[in-house]
Amino acid sequence: MSKNNQHTWKTKLHEIIYEADTKAGKLFDVVLLFLIIASIIVVMLESVSTFKAKHGDFLDTAEWIITILFTIEYIARIISIKKPTEYIFSFYGIIDFLSTIPKYLAIYFTGTHTLVALRALRLMRVFRILKLARFIGASNNFMKALKASRAKIFVFLSFVIILCIILGTVMYLIEGEVNGFTSIPKSVYWAIVTMTTVGYGDIAPHTPIGQFIASLVMILGYGIIAVPTGIVSSEMTKAEAINTNTQSCPNCSAENHRDDAEFCYECGYKLNFDKQIKKNKLAYNTQSCPNCAAEEHDDDAAFCKECGFKLNS
Repeated sequence: MSKNNQHTWKTKLHEIIYEADTKAGKLFDVVLLFLIIASIIVVMLESVSTFKAKHGDFLDTAEWIITILFTIEYIARIISIKKPTEYIFSFYGIIDFLSTIPKYLAIYFTGTHTLVALRALRLMRVFRILKLARFIGASNNFMKALKASRAKIFVFLSFVIILCIILGTVMYLIEGEVNGFTSIPKSVYWAIVTMTTVGYGDIAPHTPIGQFIASLVMILGYGIIAVPTGIVSSEMTKAEAINTNTQSCPNCSAENHRDDAEFCYECGYKLNFDKQIKKNKLAYNTQSCPNCAAEEHDDDAAFCKECGFKLNS
């Protein structure tokens, strides 16, 4: 086989496996998702003893077929890129490997075949297939809000832990071992369970004072739930404010539109959309680098953002 022919079939294979913009690539990824779902269902059915007793041979055969197909896919992913180690040690590469070997390990070690449930993680590829990367701005804002509020949340959680220790100690002194509060750690456990409104009921106060304190703790629990929500919401509001521009509607003069807004949120009038802003908001495509398998390139990208390799146009 000539070098040009080898390059051609590897390029074609790469487009089918790694790309989701082509018809063949979309079909490959959709079939792959159905195989993953089918494999998970097979593993779940194997855990049902009555079903396995009747259809054990069918389930085992189905799992072997799916495992062999996944093995072929894993090998194809490795040989279709110029730097296989970039894929092998990537997040998806490790998940693909871990989701393939359990069935082979089951030949020598019993019980390991259930680890194929790790294939559920491969369903994350649906984000690439459906091109949802352009819609995850809200999740990015949420992560930024969590990062910005981590100090406040840490202080709040520290206060909650101290409060639980104090309440647990008080309940240990009031209720005592007779009513199930046999130690301070177990009483602190009761305080945590009660304050989080879970309430297992394995320990409960019996004295009037203890029940009164328990009532206050339960009411306090609802308030405590709202505090971190308010902290994060405040930071998310700040993050959202950053994404607004000063563009004013020519029709009703409404302001504070989002950078990607094309129509006024007040009257629906078409805005004088800044082309430069739109250029900065280019959606990511699903094109994968044939050299290092990097993804999420801009639509107009000609070279890989990670290694500089020329992308397939």
